[in-house]
Amino acid sequence: MAAASADTAADLLLRRGADGSFSLYSRSFGEGFHSAAGALREANEKFVRPAALERFAPGRELVVAEVAVGTGTNTAALIAACRAARLGFDWWGLEQDPRPLALALADGGFRAQWPAGVIPRLEALGAGGRLLLGDARQRLPDLLGPLEGSCDLVLLDAFSPSRCPQLWSREFLERLVRLLRNDGRLLTYCSAAALRRCLLDLGMAVQAIRPDPAEAGQWSAGTAAGPAPLAPHPALRPLEPFEHEHLASRAGVPYRDPSGTATAAEILERRRREQGLGRSGRHR
Repeated sequence: MAAASADTAADLLLRRGADGSFSLYSRSFGEGFHSAAGALREANEKFVRPAALERFAPGRELVVAEVAVGTGTNTAALIAACRAARLGFDWWGLEQDPRPLALALADGGFRAQWPAGVIPRLEALGAGGRLLLGDARQRLPDLLGPLEGSCDLVLLDAFSPSRCPQLWSREFLERLVRLLRNDGRLLTYCSAAALRRCLLDLGMAVQAIRPDPAEAGQWSAGTAAGPAPLAPHPALRPLEPFEHEHLASRAGVPYRDPSGTATAAEILERRRREQGLGRSGRHR
């Protein structure tokens, strides 16, 4: 991986979570890559545990598509879990910016936090033609060709909808869920009503990811969805009545990007209008 440039250093700031794991803060998006609890803890809580790898017999090769690879933490955590469960790992990723992964792989702390064999596999994935760079909206069709209907897991870890609505629009989600097998799962840290309402409207079964019990007061750690009902699992729970009520509110109005080329500002403004809000965000 190439060394970080001066522009990278100005835009991407090093962060360490409470668990000591490597993370970054993006000045461009005004948002951290992970929660303050730590990247490693977040990857296991929001992606690995709700993936329920125990569903698969040893020797099975999982087909995984990941949107917004970032530092590669989710990928590495899943590689480690698959190795422990004796599962194969056929991975494809979509990422706009290769710099976060390069910075992670150049960091000694990041490299040291994984079991033996994980970093070489992560490096091989990044260099093996399975990481598709560019706007995910334009690159997703490149995945639909070989992978439609065959993914066991789809991981969606883009910046939040208010910062990166391009990757949370109904149109993008509609194509993304086409990657899933009937028993596949889409997993994301996001609990937004707009996301969940879209997934339900697309015919997905939707459950909440349970937060770590140590996170007092947190009601959801994310969302899991699939074409078929999700089997009961300790990491998941059905949506509560208040969550369903929230989906029916103005908060559940989806992000729309029919052309697949709109800017974040255009998508946000369109949603404000569809919510009946003016530019100030006040109800009209």
